[in-house]
Amino acid sequence: MKIKWLFIFTGVFLMLSLPVYAHSGLDTEHGFIDGFLHPLMGLDHLLVMLGIGLWAAKLGGRAVWFVPVSFLAAMAVGAGLENLGLTLSSPETWVALSVMALGLLVWKNKLMSLQYSVILAAGFALSHGYVHAAELQDDANIVSYALGFLLTTAVLHGLGVLVGLSKMIKLDIIKSAFGLLCTIVGAVLLLSF
Repeated sequence: MKIKWLFIFTGVFLMLSLPVYAHSGLDTEHGFIDGFLHPLMGLDHLLVMLGIGLWAAKLGGRAVWFVPVSFLAAMAVGAGLENLGLTLSSPETWVALSVMALGLLVWKNKLMSLQYSVILAAGFALSHGYVHAAELQDDANIVSYALGFLLTTAVLHGLGVLVGLSKMIKLDIIKSAFGLLCTIVGAVLLLSF
């Protein structure tokens, strides 16, 4: 019975966002509001941002703060790399890989040291920051957009942490289903490249 609901849950979420990315290149981002809304526009963004918070909560201790903060900082660095004109090879592939890898970490309840978890979260974030900066138009207010984007990202991380720290029994099933969903979406994204 649980497997049936898990497949239904996964199928519904896979259909919610068409196209799956918020990186369509069709819209222009100019300022704070656009940056604030951008992480909410694609399933890949939502899953990674919430997943970082869930994973940080599962790691516990100082990871609850350090993993999300390292993600935010590295995402800003990734955006900076793109603004400096440096090239990151296959950034969309790295974004898709981060969705799948984070899903596996949450689904399998993978624990690791604070040092490795911070490095891994920062590695995921570099590609996310890079692709967001690559989408900006020349007339965009980069600082305003970045502040909006980072604020929404931090809120989604915080929501993931709150859910992850909750002691309700049924949330364990939801956390596992969320991890599986991330893994499936990440694999589908990787196969589409």
